[in-house]
Amino acid sequence: MVPPFRIRTLGCLEWPLYRRSRLRALAEAPHAFGSTLAAEQHRPDALWQARLMAASPATDCPLVAELDGMVVGMVWGKIDAADPFLAHLYQMWVAPEARGRGVGAALIEAVLGWARGNGARVAQLAVSEGNEAAARLYRRAGFVGSGKFESLHAGSAMRSQVMQLALSAVPAQHAPGR
Repeated sequence: MVPPFRIRTLGCLEWPLYRRSRLRALAEAPHAFGSTLAAEQHRPDALWQARLMAASPATDCPLVAELDGMVVGMVWGKIDAADPFLAHLYQMWVAPEARGRGVGAALIEAVLGWARGNGARVAQLAVSEGNEAAARLYRRAGFVGSGKFESLHAGSAMRSQVMQLALSAVPAQHAPGR
């Protein structure tokens, strides 16, 4: 069965779509990100353009999920500059109207496929303490807590837990024959 949404890579000229989606995510779920709406909403267009223009398929994977032509989710995969075997998942978000439809799992699966294809052996992300729905999604994908916590962002008392996934491992629900 084909899902009603599609996952695709943002093109380098789609910075207005990226900007709208990122700002919507920051406004809708301010507790979930290391940046804030206040920090990003007044950034110049040139900065948004530069983010996508600098994205190389070998090191960056900006993905969106679309439903009926509207962005309903996003994630940005990035190979670590100091460790080419480590892939980070940033900016993960699913719009409220698309939650519970498999969008988050599909975004994760797509970005992990990209990471494996680019030689990463470990994927890492951070999830805000108290964001149990996101933590469950990540655990279902095979991520486990690393025991490390970090400040969500400067000036915030909130913390996020670092979670990791060994990319050679296949989560049980995705194992062949299941």
